[in-house]
Amino acid sequence: MIRARRHRRSLGALALAGALLACDMPVEPVLTPVARPVRAPDPSVPVQTEPTSAKSAELRAYFASVQRAQLSQGLLRQDGGGPDTPFTPDMLARNFRRIAFFNEYGGAGIGVSGRLRRWEDPVRMKVLFGPSVPPSQRSRDAADVRSYAARLSRATGHPITLSERPNFLVYFVSEDDRADTISRTAPAALGLSESALRPILSLGDDIYCAVLSFARGPGRSDYVAAVAVIRAENPDLLRLSCIHEELAQGLGLANDSPSARPSIFNDDDEFALLTGHDEILLGLLYDARLRTGMTLPEATPVIRILAREALQGEL
Repeated sequence: MIRARRHRRSLGALALAGALLACDMPVEPVLTPVARPVRAPDPSVPVQTEPTSAKSAELRAYFASVQRAQLSQGLLRQDGGGPDTPFTPDMLARNFRRIAFFNEYGGAGIGVSGRLRRWEDPVRMKVLFGPSVPPSQRSRDAADVRSYAARLSRATGHPITLSERPNFLVYFVSEDDRADTISRTAPAALGLSESALRPILSLGDDIYCAVLSFARGPGRSDYVAAVAVIRAENPDLLRLSCIHEELAQGLGLANDSPSARPSIFNDDDEFALLTGHDEILLGLLYDARLRTGMTLPEATPVIRILAREALQGEL
């Protein structure tokens, strides 16, 4: 499963809000998880950043203009929602069904119902950087991922930690070094072929970030590996919003819903960061009363109960 976040451009107008696109693509399944150490950089050796290409500089300027345009429209909210974004148990259940059980193809709003996808094994994340990312930004990005992984673990009740033996790689890479960095490290760490990684080795200029999640094998719904890619050209808030969205979606919330609010799982970019509504969705996804691989008809009665329980204290 690949999940990408992109900016919708129309006649070159940056005033439009960013859009999210989700689609399943044929990828090579991971039949046997491989956990090999990924060598961390020696902190005693100074990081040598590479010169930025004209293409990378152009993307950096473009994404900065996208962020400014969205903020000027009141988008990329960081407040998590409030009195202007109420939701009921029925709304929560509807949003969960749409986001956890469907895949959106080509942004056309056509969904295909699938099975409940999530991790059974503990999630072990590792942050990796391309040579273009300077040390100060590396420190900030690594701290943001570490803090967010702990939040995701609390929300899901599932073990999610940073590790030198990862099954979930998080890359911060530029247009100049993305393909080389991923090709050099992801196959060795996760046992993936380069063909399986192809969707993230080449990204459209309008894509901020993306995540690939891999199931254990054909017909399976339990994830055993994931690779998230965040463009180093993103400015601060878009960069952080990519961390929030791609890592959460790599856990199993793979779709968007235009009715989900307040939520980052919506194609309107109203919210930049994970909301209280979204934390509840993650809790539902990993509730023991749901089973990995459940169909939507099987899960629907349970989802209704979980949604009512989740909001009992809020009503």
